[in-house]
Amino acid sequence: MNNQIKALMDQTLDEKFAGTWSTMDLQDLQKFTERFAELMVKECMSLVSEPGPDMNDTERGILAQIKQHFGVEL
Repeated sequence: MNNQIKALMDQTLDEKFAGTWSTMDLQDLQKFTERFAELMVKECMSLVSEPGPDMNDTERGILAQIKQHFGVEL
């Protein structure tokens, strides 16, 4: 597994859970999955470009499509 993916998984666990993988119930797993997916999409969006006045129209369009498709903000 990629180190960046591991870091996002660790970040998600640190943010959302006091326990460990073995103490998660179904609701915890669902919360983990939702937050992990959100962080993954945000990471991908940040690779396109940081939002700002210097973005070109192509970058704006790509970010808008990602936001709409996944329903997350950068």
